[in-house]
Amino acid sequence: MKKFCLLGSLFYVTDVAACINCNRPLQQAIYDSTFYPNLVVMLSAFIVLALLVWLFSWLSTRKYHRYSLHSPSYKTLNPVPLSMASVVLGIGMGGFIDGIWFHQIFQWHEMLSNKVTIDTLLGKSVNMFWDGVFHFFCWMVVLIGIILMWKVLSRRDVNRSGYLLWGGLLLGWGLFNFVEGIIDHHLLKLHFVRQRSPEPDFENFLFLGASGILALIGWFLVSRRPNYRVPFPIDDTSTSIH
Repeated sequence: MKKFCLLGSLFYVTDVAACINCNRPLQQAIYDSTFYPNLVVMLSAFIVLALLVWLFSWLSTRKYHRYSLHSPSYKTLNPVPLSMASVVLGIGMGGFIDGIWFHQIFQWHEMLSNKVTIDTLLGKSVNMFWDGVFHFFCWMVVLIGIILMWKVLSRRDVNRSGYLLWGGLLLGWGLFNFVEGIIDHHLLKLHFVRQRSPEPDFENFLFLGASGILALIGWFLVSRRPNYRVPFPIDDTSTSIH
């Protein structure tokens, strides 16, 4: 009987609904004057990461061309397309790992948990909304990585070493954690690794250190890839896929 009474009472509680389209205070808390600044903040880490990927791609392409010029009688398979696709996928997957494990499973922090309290239903719902925006950006990065990976499959001049694949994934994961940690944990202080930790700074720096190790391992794997060379030209035009 107690269970039925408790269940019946839930039907009368209508002012604590967490859905955005049925909760006016939640709408006002999300779409207030901080909405666009928060959106820019969400994008800032991804913009920095995009610039780093572009820089890495440009430097790697220059290195590949210089290396090819030293061996004019050989055609060296290009390592840049696979490594770049892997790095982009690693960034997106790193974002998902952060959001799924730290935001949702462990619930150590949420996207704005240092700015918006998570002790109330309203604050929790606001943070859940921005966690969703963060995951949407991660999904877009993974989609771009899949497209880049599909383009790799349609080319015959690409080095397809496993070092490039796994090294790029680790490098992207480490880069995401490092950039996101510096921007969100240290500069903007949107949240900490463990929001209720007695020493949040220590854990923030520990997070950066682990991220740097991941990135270094990935860089080491990408850099030690085999240099595949063949003594005849390769048709580098993309093959058609039917």
